[in-house]
Amino acid sequence: MSLQLPPLSLYIHIPWCIQKCPYCDFNSHAVKQGIPEQEYISHLLDDLTQDLSWVQDRAIQSIFIGGGTPSVFTAAGIARLLAGVRSRVQLADDCEVTMEANPGTFEAERFAGYVAAGVTRFSIGVQSFQQTQLTALGRIHSSSEAIQAAQLAAKLPLHSFNLDLMHGLPGQSLADAMADLQQAIALEPPHLSWYQLTIEPNTAFASRPPVLPEDELLWEIQEHGHQLLQAHGYQQYETSAYAKAGHQCQHNLNYWRFGDYLGIGCGAHGKITLPKNNSILRTSKIKHPKGYMDLTRSYLDLQRIVAADELPFEFFMNRFRLLEPCPISDFTAYTGLPVETTSAAIQQAIKLELLQQQTDHWQISSKGARYLNDLLTHFI
Repeated sequence: MSLQLPPLSLYIHIPWCIQKCPYCDFNSHAVKQGIPEQEYISHLLDDLTQDLSWVQDRAIQSIFIGGGTPSVFTAAGIARLLAGVRSRVQLADDCEVTMEANPGTFEAERFAGYVAAGVTRFSIGVQSFQQTQLTALGRIHSSSEAIQAAQLAAKLPLHSFNLDLMHGLPGQSLADAMADLQQAIALEPPHLSWYQLTIEPNTAFASRPPVLPEDELLWEIQEHGHQLLQAHGYQQYETSAYAKAGHQCQHNLNYWRFGDYLGIGCGAHGKITLPKNNSILRTSKIKHPKGYMDLTRSYLDLQRIVAADELPFEFFMNRFRLLEPCPISDFTAYTGLPVETTSAAIQQAIKLELLQQQTDHWQISSKGARYLNDLLTHFI
């Protein structure tokens, strides 16, 4: 069956940050001898130019500038970057442009400049409002700076802004976790990403693991937090994301709905549908800034066609992060596979009450959302 072209987004990676956090496994590098901002932006735009054949006459629905800490770049630099993007690709009229920011770099004039450049949404990495936790997490900002950053974002002419908040932190009690969440809610962000700290390989925490709360306490934190967020008008729409009505992150929605995205910048990943070949392409760019900015090499590091027997898992791994119904027709439209290829796995998931099926859609159950990994094993 022929593949349907899904919506297209653009991810832009800026790899530098002031200080590497001990829990972070992202492709980021602490600033040591200044940032080659202008040189890197030139490479980002050349990288996008090399990827233009994959756009396939689509407008970009959303842009996400991630890192690292993109707010280490100047407003003039972000303006040049977004102007260069607009000159190469068409942006949808309502294109959401998100930029990650650190509260420690949040300054009124600077961030007004980012908005003037075209940023419509900030994602602010708070993680905690408690100073002992911020120190343990290696964050460079203070609790008061986090509050001031959110207050400033609320005054800017933005469509939305997000606060990133962690729970399950070293030595954290239920009361501590709820105090963090209550402080975040009091700042009235339209969107809250609230997720559990996990120890990832090849991080400082992996080599020197902190003592984290027991599983029973983690579930208690999640249950109390979920109820608190709902009571204040936040609806959970994704595994770790809550939003007020109309403020879901459009970029992440496109990821989880199995949309396409170009990835430019150090280590950036992309997913591209190729209807002519009836295939889906995964791409990644050269990871280290020095190699990425070597003019003698292509920016593309790896590309691979996703094997047909991997597609069901890839589709559902993304789609079942969302709590919204999944149209059954999307599976065939975006994988090219007949829905019958998943029938046995679907029926088993339904039998275990991890999934429900209606005439035209699948719906992950509350049990399925809680035991998402168990649900996904049926599609491997």
